[in-house]
Amino acid sequence: MTERQGKHALLEQLRADGLTTMFGNPGTVEQGLLDVVEQDPDFDYVLALQETVAIGIADGYARATAGPALVQLHTGVGLGNGIGMLYQAMRGHSPLVVVAGEAGVRYDAMDSQMAVDLVAMARPVTKYATRVTHPDSVLRVLRRAVKTAMTEPRGPVFVALPMDVLDAPNTEPVAPSTVPSRAVRPVPDELDRAVAALRGARNPVVLMGDGVAVSGAQRELARVAEALGAPVWGLDNSELNMDNRHPLYRGQLGHMFGSVSKAVVADADAVLIVGTYVFPEVFPELASPFAEDARVVHVDLDDYEIAKNFPVDVALVADPKATLAALADALGAPAEPAPVPPWTPPALTADSPLIEHFSAALAAHTDDDLVLFDEALTASAGLLSHLPPHVPGNYFLTRGGSLGIGIPGAIGAKMARPDATVVGVTGDGGSMYTIQALWTAARHGVAAKFVICNNHRYQLLDLNIEQYWRDGGVPSHRHPNGFDLRPDLSFVDLARGMGVEALRVDEPAQVEPAVRKMLDHDGPFLIDLLTD
Repeated sequence: MTERQGKHALLEQLRADGLTTMFGNPGTVEQGLLDVVEQDPDFDYVLALQETVAIGIADGYARATAGPALVQLHTGVGLGNGIGMLYQAMRGHSPLVVVAGEAGVRYDAMDSQMAVDLVAMARPVTKYATRVTHPDSVLRVLRRAVKTAMTEPRGPVFVALPMDVLDAPNTEPVAPSTVPSRAVRPVPDELDRAVAALRGARNPVVLMGDGVAVSGAQRELARVAEALGAPVWGLDNSELNMDNRHPLYRGQLGHMFGSVSKAVVADADAVLIVGTYVFPEVFPELASPFAEDARVVHVDLDDYEIAKNFPVDVALVADPKATLAALADALGAPAEPAPVPPWTPPALTADSPLIEHFSAALAAHTDDDLVLFDEALTASAGLLSHLPPHVPGNYFLTRGGSLGIGIPGAIGAKMARPDATVVGVTGDGGSMYTIQALWTAARHGVAAKFVICNNHRYQLLDLNIEQYWRDGGVPSHRHPNGFDLRPDLSFVDLARGMGVEALRVDEPAQVEPAVRKMLDHDGPFLIDLLTD
């Protein structure tokens, strides 16, 4: 291999892996790398004004492509800014390849400006974190990172890149990263145990999550649910794992209180868990929520999550698609799931929430190419009232508990799917974590559409503290002033100040023309939807 500097070799490796779009925010210790990126016509550098935004856009891009996305951060300060969004990516298994520069290995002993242990910072919020320390292992380490990010269970990885290592001569050969297949099914005896545990159940329940979507197992999941006659509940469920119009789909279990999950599974005599961990609440039940005699089968490719908190009867570290297909066949399910019956949206009235009027108008003016990035939180039910997710790959829900994904996630999804209509919906509080992302959409001509559900509050906190009071026997009283978002945030002015056209909607008669204007606009567009 011809000798060249490590930074040039790095781009060759990234190109071999199809990673030619870099989402980032520049810094001095990355300047050598960014200089060669700028001179390479094969690479696009997507500039974000803050690192959280860069990671959020990359997360949306990775989710919409079901592939890896490349992020560049600025040493410790940039990594620190992005920690919250990296946590979201880790919880959601987004295959992000995150790199950050360092001044150089030669300066390790100096404890100088911006010196920090980047690997130690990144490790709690990534699947794998490492640092390149020798010029002969730049590409080897990068291939390992890509492989780790894309091997199920997927997740973000981090590589620290010292400047002196990237400036040094490099003779490593380039080869596409190897991503091993985990499309495996259990051996027959284990499948037989799972079938025996599920067959004949009088009150079965299915709990499913995003491992179903990653595996492409939506059809197989429906077959099993129909064979069992089991209601299907989502948890850690942020993508389209089952057609939401299916009669057996019951919705989300939520992410806050374990008592909600316990109420769903307490009377089940058989529980099938597939593609998720149990249970992903902030305040989970400490004792097992399953009935004492319930038979529990857990299928997932993440062996750490199986029986992590509660014992199960059959634990299968296996691919959901192959395993569900085998279970469906053994349970006597038809080769295809039953057709989903016609779906009728709820009636709208003058008293219907404004978000429901918006949902109806958006449904009337779009079709199955609509991609929703949903961070509506307390308004999410209204958003989906006329837009039930049913197309795999066209619905993405916030996950991980870190606010701010709605706007940048939609930008990333639109960059990945330029021919689709992409609408990101967020709240007034969540939007302000990453409002700078609007500028990136304007700069790069990303024609995503954005809706801010503006109720002048962190309303989710209102609901949670009321539950906290009820659980503790505390009389209801005035909510903390810190939940209030006044004075008014002028989102129309904020958007226009960053080059994005916008308008405010505060009554039902304005919704339909606003939606038409948003969809017809040639570029990014924001609606400030008053929902209080």
